[in-house]
Amino acid sequence: MLKILVPTLMLLPTAWMAPKKWLWPTTLLHSLLIATASLSWLKNMSETGWTTTNSYLATDALSTPLLVLSCWLLPLMILASQNHMALEPENRQRLYICLLTSLQIFLIMAFGATEVMMFYVMFEATLIPTLILITRWGNQTERLRAGVYFLFYTLAGSLPLLVALSLLYVSTGTLSLLILQYSEPLQLSGLADEFWWLGCMLAFLVKMPLYGVHLWLPKAHVEAPIAGSMILAAVLLKLGGYGMMRMLTMLDPLTKEMSYPFIVLALWGVIMTGSICLRQTDLKSLIAYSSVSHMGLVVGGILIQTPWGFTGALILMIAHGLTSSALFCLANTNYERTHTRTMVLARGLQTVLPLMATWWFISSLANLALPPLPNLMGELMIITSLLNWSWWTIALTGAGTLITAGYSLYMFLVTQRGKLPAHLPAIEPTHSREHLLITLHLLPLLLLILKPELIWGWAA
Repeated sequence: MLKILVPTLMLLPTAWMAPKKWLWPTTLLHSLLIATASLSWLKNMSETGWTTTNSYLATDALSTPLLVLSCWLLPLMILASQNHMALEPENRQRLYICLLTSLQIFLIMAFGATEVMMFYVMFEATLIPTLILITRWGNQTERLRAGVYFLFYTLAGSLPLLVALSLLYVSTGTLSLLILQYSEPLQLSGLADEFWWLGCMLAFLVKMPLYGVHLWLPKAHVEAPIAGSMILAAVLLKLGGYGMMRMLTMLDPLTKEMSYPFIVLALWGVIMTGSICLRQTDLKSLIAYSSVSHMGLVVGGILIQTPWGFTGALILMIAHGLTSSALFCLANTNYERTHTRTMVLARGLQTVLPLMATWWFISSLANLALPPLPNLMGELMIITSLLNWSWWTIALTGAGTLITAGYSLYMFLVTQRGKLPAHLPAIEPTHSREHLLITLHLLPLLLLILKPELIWGWAA
């Protein structure tokens, strides 16, 4: 673990000391080396239990795919931000890279933590760099309101978790996952324990986000700069799913009766947010609402607590992270050329950017879960386990799948097909940097078709 964490920490002085001319290439190369080195964690996927490096940081088959995804995303964020940060003053460029690096440090320590309290502290620490990214480098004046929504939704959900963890420590005498995961399940019954369960889950359900407490997400996504949208969609939402999986193993007896309303709400959210996507005019808002829809399936898969549900949730989290991040990058390339996120004003781009249309096509198909992509594998496993839990879920999941296909095709057709509007006479051609960026998103997704056990080893 330290062989990745220490080079990531060293990226902070690199960002401040690199010559201005070589700032972006140097940090990009450094982060790419870290991302490549992180792939070595995947060697331990066949082992059950923890692969411990020290008493505070360790990896297992649940945290490893999420750790690799976090490391893989930093060079992609640097690559995506390079163009729109070029006109900023030098110090702000350096600060921007430092914020992205600090986010990666917090994420590595959150996913690798063996102490629940350390996980909680790192879970909360990711708020600070993300909030600065949204409020300082967001596109419009609404960014301040988006930052307030993001901060207070997350904090309001997280404070009950702090109380719940304190009570857990009083009752068990330890907060080490290494001990709690293999100890006897807690004997939970009564109203106080139900409130305790709710306290444990609320922070993660807000972070996912569950339909009903999701309003911060579209605002934060739409107002954030490209790197903020990428890290939010690809990794920060997955912190909620990871926390739920870790905590539910300790809350087992109570979950069966407490999870019913949340599963229903999550599946209802799949349909409602999918329907909202069908009538969106803002491209980034559409992609943001589609994230809420996909995370609804993940919440359902986790809460029914079957091996298939957990495995499907983990696969869908990784696949969705790569897909939605790629879609936000594509939306950003459109925005940099047309200076609008309104889809009707930036349509018919296939005629002038044909290769970019190919990337749009592959990303849209991944978003609607085309076989044999991992997105479909995750969705099918979750839907099958939900079907086994209750026959009635087929109505909600089936309708949600159809709506997902509808808005994914709608997004592709509106942005790419048709006649180019008259107000877009001269569009800048695409750059190799942008094609490399999308390739590095979609290549891992396509390679996972050949070796899916890298992301499903935990519950299999």
